[in-house]
Amino acid sequence: MRYALLVSYDGTHFSGYQRQRKERTVQGELERAAAEIAGCPVKVYASGRTDAGVHARGQVCMFDAETHIPAEKLRECFNRLLPPDVKVLSSVRAPDGFDCTRQAKRKTYRYRAYFAETEMPLLRRYAARVGERADVNAMREAAALLLGEHDFKAFSSTGSSAKTSVRTVYAIDVAERAEGDAVLYEIAVTGNGFLYHMVRILAGELFAVGCGKPTSALLSALRTGERSLVAKTMPPEGLTLERVEYASPLFSE
Repeated sequence: MRYALLVSYDGTHFSGYQRQRKERTVQGELERAAAEIAGCPVKVYASGRTDAGVHARGQVCMFDAETHIPAEKLRECFNRLLPPDVKVLSSVRAPDGFDCTRQAKRKTYRYRAYFAETEMPLLRRYAARVGERADVNAMREAAALLLGEHDFKAFSSTGSSAKTSVRTVYAIDVAERAEGDAVLYEIAVTGNGFLYHMVRILAGELFAVGCGKPTSALLSALRTGERSLVAKTMPPEGLTLERVEYASPLFSE
C-alpha cells in the first residue's frame, strides 16, 4: 500500500534530502523511522530533492509498506521516532497510481534575506544577510519579466540532470517588512518545476536589480542562456519549500 506524508524540516543540520552514506539527510531519517514502523527496509521518496541547508514547510513524500496502522496514525508513529528537526505533519493513504515526484503540478518556494548593520542571530538560520538595502519596487518590476514560460538555462547551476531548462513561473511575490532592527525581504516563487539552484539564482538577480543593476542583463540571460549574465547563487539557509500542489488535494486543511 502506498502512503503520502506531508513533511516539515529545518535543513540546517542536514546534507540535503537525498540519502548519503556518510552524511545526515532527511531521507535517511525518514527511512530509518519507516523501517522501524514497517519492520523491513523502506524507500521514502520526495516531490524533489532539497540541497544541504534548505528547509521545507510542506515537502510531500511517499512510501510503500504493508502495515495494519491506520494511515492517519502513521504521523504519530513517525514523530515518535524522528528527531526534532524533521516531523511529519500529516499522513494519508495515497490515491491509486500516485507519484509524488512526477505528478507534482506546482511548487512554491520562499526565499528570505535581510539587511541589517549587524548580523541578526535570530534570523541567520532562516534568512541570508545582504549587504545593502534593496528597492522592492524595482525587484517587483524585474520579477514580472520572469513570469510565464521561459528557457531558464541561465538560472541554473552546472550539475543539473534536467532534460529541458524550459519552465513556467506562475507567480512571484516580493515583500518587505521590518524585523526588529533589520529589513526582511521575502520572495515567494510558484512554478511548475525548478532547475538546480534556480530559485536561489533568481533571488540573487532580483536583489541585484533592487540594488541598481539594470534589467537588460536579465532579459539577455533569458534570451541567450548565459549564466554569467545573472547574479550569484544565494546561500541555502534563506530557502524554504513552502508547498507542493497536485491535481487533487492530498491532505485536509
